[in-house]
Amino acid sequence: MRFVDTNVFLRFLVNDIPQQADACEAIFRRAVAGGEILYTTDMVMAEIVWVLESYYELPRSEVRTKLEKILNTPGLTCDNKEVIMHALSLYEDKNIDYIDAYNACLLRAKGIEEIYSYDRHFDRLDWLKRVEP
Repeated sequence: MRFVDTNVFLRFLVNDIPQQADACEAIFRRAVAGGEILYTTDMVMAEIVWVLESYYELPRSEVRTKLEKILNTPGLTCDNKEVIMHALSLYEDKNIDYIDAYNACLLRAKGIEEIYSYDRHFDRLDWLKRVEP
């Protein structure tokens, strides 16, 4: 098993350095074919969202599509995949910052129904009650 860092995903997704993008694609093709087992983390996913949104200025819908493509890659494991998938939905559909969407989805998975926060976008979620301290 090998860990895949943010920059490998980004090279593949944006193809800004074609030679590196091709090399990264080869890694993912091996994983899909069963020749390699890959692992990444929730933090890598968050960093990808941030870079695609802030540096490449991609719309949320495109960011979501790209991350879903990553998360659905056979041979790639990422802890909390379901939480991330739900967070991407809130990120796009409810226009909630990705990290806050992720935290809200993690809270839901843990059965936590209330959050201390000043961020009003949590009010868009009918299953989470925001409480200001």
